Amino acid sequence: MTNIKTICAILATSFFSLTAVSCKDSKKQPEEQTEMEHDHGNPVPVSRTIEASAEKNPATTPLIDAYLQIKNGLVADDKNAAASGGAALALAFSAFDMTKLSGNTHDQYMEIMESAKEHGEHIARSDIDHQREHFEALSADMNDLIALLGTEKTLYHDFCPMVNDDKGAYWISETEEIKNPYFGAEMSNCGSVKKQTN
Repeated sequence: MTNIKTICAILATSFFSLTAVSCKDSKKQPEEQTEMEHDHGNPVPVSRTIEASAEKNPATTPLIDAYLQIKNGLVADDKNAAASGGAALALAFSAFDMTKLSGNTHDQYMEIMESAKEHGEHIARSDIDHQREHFEALSADMNDLIALLGTEKTLYHDFCPMVNDDKGAYWISETEEIKNPYFGAEMSNCGSVKKQTN
């Protein structure tokens, strides 16, 4: 009887181990890639090479304002405010006048826009932890957008070294004071200003 119980336990353990391995392996299968890359379900910022513009461009203001709405919602640990910002970002991109963009600038804008809109849509319908994951990738998109098209706003490019298992993550802020969107009230002043625009 003891031998039967032992064999059953070994078989059950083997079954669960094989199931776990096969699930992990199935997650590793490549899927159709979009501009928003994922690492096991988590969004990964897309790396682009963009020639920086010093133009004081008012056209980017609605896009940046919607991004800042998301950022401020996350700083306040307010999922609904961040979701509202995600929806506002999608609307701002839909209303953006692309007719003044041409050639390579247009192509790069389209790539950034598609990725940023997708992150905004995820933020609009996700829990706060997933909102923060998408916010990191969205911040890379918005940084690229500002570099590509310029802005009339004074912005601060901040960095927290403790996000992502201490790999760190960036965000953009309208204030010089550090208000961390990745940790909210838990560690609101963690981070430093790395760069200022305007």
